[in-house]
Amino acid sequence: MAEITRRRTGEFLRELFSILLAAPEGLRASEALQVLASRVTLSPYEADSYESGGRRFEKIVRFATVDCVKAGWLVKDKGIWSITDEGRAAHAALVDPEAFYKRACKLYAEWKAAQPDAEAPAAAGPAVAGGADDVGSNAKAVSVTFEMAEEEAWAEISRYLQGMNPYEFQHLVADLLRAMSYHVSWVSPPGKDGGVDIQAWPDALGTRLPRIKVQVKRQQQAVSVEGLRSFMAVLGDDDVGLFVCTGGFTKDAEAEARTQEKRRINLINLKKLFDLWDEHYDKLTDQARRRLPLRSISFLAPGG
Repeated sequence: MAEITRRRTGEFLRELFSILLAAPEGLRASEALQVLASRVTLSPYEADSYESGGRRFEKIVRFATVDCVKAGWLVKDKGIWSITDEGRAAHAALVDPEAFYKRACKLYAEWKAAQPDAEAPAAAGPAVAGGADDVGSNAKAVSVTFEMAEEEAWAEISRYLQGMNPYEFQHLVADLLRAMSYHVSWVSPPGKDGGVDIQAWPDALGTRLPRIKVQVKRQQQAVSVEGLRSFMAVLGDDDVGLFVCTGGFTKDAEAEARTQEKRRINLINLKKLFDLWDEHYDKLTDQARRRLPLRSISFLAPGG
């Protein structure tokens, strides 16, 4: 039976890291794997597909990235993979593919041994056990299954929100604020809004500060620092600003918001908006839930 060696797995991982290092904001896992496949020559065994779907190559790489995550080299967030500073340093220091992967496996084993339910250590990784064919016998299989399901779910949710009518999306944000116990006193109708789409207060009478001013942008591109400053210009001394944008914010805009001394401003990207929606879902009205209905599905908790 064909096997995937540690060196071969390390080659995959080092090339994957090179791809991700060129994308500081991270890449979707599917996109990163597609680019990786175009940069390496797959053997017939690696390129072969499972009856259940998916190439063996992709399962091998996903399996090996579990070690990298627990090593602190790689972060996975709703299907977006990005390299940490520790991962950047490891990639620069461990140029030998086998040494690179072995170090990740060692760090994974150390993490696993430190868990309360730690068991006797098993043979590490697909390198010694025939690659992804043995994933099912390892706790890492649960992590891989879970992350692939999360990626697919998030991709669908993201597309749904990105395609929502802008004014419907604006009302979704207002519904969320109500579920968070804020009183929404005004939602901008279609047309010019003067830079404020929603206004809310901590109390129904508007007697308690701060007043909350919200700008909502349903767009693909990230908000620049100039766009952020335009919104901050409409904030008074007693206001808190919430800037919601599906396209996120540039690094400069994030730094500007973080270092503000006179203006209180919170930036909410698509991921944070969804997390808040999920967190407060039980407090949403039935009408609000229809804007973004969710249903929980149970998975075996990842332990690897």
